[in-house]
Amino acid sequence: MVRVSAGARLHFGFCNLSLSHERLYGALGLTLAEPRTSVEAVPADAVSVTMGMGASREADAVRADVREYAAVAVDLLDVAGASVTVRAALPRHAGLGSGTQLAAATLAAVARAHDREPRVRDRAPALGRGGRSGVGVAVFESGGFVLDAGHPTARFTTDRPPDGEWTVPPVAARHRIPADWRFLLVRPDSDPGRSGDAEDAAMRAAVERADPGVADRVAGVVTRRVLPAVAAGRAEAFGAAVATVGRLNGAWYADAQGGVYRPPVGDVVASLSSSTAVFGAGQSSWGPTVYAVTDADRADAARAAGERALAAADVDGDVSMVRAANEGARTSD
Repeated sequence: MVRVSAGARLHFGFCNLSLSHERLYGALGLTLAEPRTSVEAVPADAVSVTMGMGASREADAVRADVREYAAVAVDLLDVAGASVTVRAALPRHAGLGSGTQLAAATLAAVARAHDREPRVRDRAPALGRGGRSGVGVAVFESGGFVLDAGHPTARFTTDRPPDGEWTVPPVAARHRIPADWRFLLVRPDSDPGRSGDAEDAAMRAAVERADPGVADRVAGVVTRRVLPAVAAGRAEAFGAAVATVGRLNGAWYADAQGGVYRPPVGDVVASLSSSTAVFGAGQSSWGPTVYAVTDADRADAARAAGERALAAADVDGDVSMVRAANEGARTSD
């Protein structure tokens, strides 16, 4: 039996969505120590999936996803099958990278169970992952903060390419996250973020009308603020910079999500941003998860600010304080 465990990821946004520039997308994100996806696999004569995380509507959906990923993995690896058990899974479509981490963990567990190399980066496209953002695959591999290089704009197609007919964007920059940095996660009880065909349609519409001037502004923030801040270990500067990247990205998505942030995320972000314990706040991917950057000394005050933010937005939800992870997925026998 082989177990693979992978942490969630935060997605701060893209560097460019405009077809007027040479490269498209280029995502920024980082690895979290918690929450995690955990998948076990043993060799078998066919594919089977067992849920070790309790019965629920989400568990049923996770089972279906894992069955699909495992079937593709078995085909890619040219093995008879695998018995897969899901011990834990990230909330689906919450902005924490659930799909890519689950797909990669399933592939890696099945491969290792058969004593094969997973080659997650090469095989992720066949699982339908890594088509726009390379952050999910990169953090699965090695953790830390990641900026990927995006795709050549000339390869953009109106229709989604078939699975497997793309490559995962290469890593342009990677940095370790200082041990004293903390990340507040506020997850309002709200509808899931966009995924599947709805996400593809929203992204295609955003790309086709994206203002290239926004990309120019994002590029300046990334090169002059985000990268220097993470390289120097300056949490306050980093938080403010990634929050700015998120706000600028929101201009591209405003029509699709009803504003710079999707409701009720905007109210939560506004409340968090007024706290002196928070260095910067924003929406991870399509949400509804809201992140805030802080440090160990301010963690308790930031958590309290998260609780107040939910109350101010008049919405229930979960609040947690987590560390970053400077390692990728863990594999054990």
